[in-house]
Amino acid sequence: MTKLLKITPQRWFIILSLLIITPLGIFSKYYSGLGEKWVHDYSGDILYEIFWCLLIFFIIPNRQAITRITLGVFSATCALELLQLWPTPLLAPIRASLIGKFILGTTFVWWDFLYYVIGSVLAWLWLRQISQFGKLIR
Repeated sequence: MTKLLKITPQRWFIILSLLIITPLGIFSKYYSGLGEKWVHDYSGDILYEIFWCLLIFFIIPNRQAITRITLGVFSATCALELLQLWPTPLLAPIRASLIGKFILGTTFVWWDFLYYVIGSVLAWLWLRQISQFGKLIR
């Protein structure tokens, strides 16, 4: 079995984390209740960062790559946010779909950057914990 396909304890923690984060991110768009506006507008930004960091860490399960992964995801997310400043005909049909809205977003909001930072820091801590747990179980 190749190293890429081997499901190690660390990868099991990543899969479990993705199974928790993914529905939370989707449901955050449909939540109603206390803090509804914040949950709709910003909690997804935090979960989005964590999701992409987990996904890349699954592919590159290297403790030394954790900082690069979180910085790379943060940079890509900021670039996508900045792309929302310009109406791009090429991206319009993608943004019109539900999955496109989730991935690319639809409107530029300065506050999103704060939540991308929070999400990236939490992701960095999360990946380090997963890496540590993975080492303990081996």
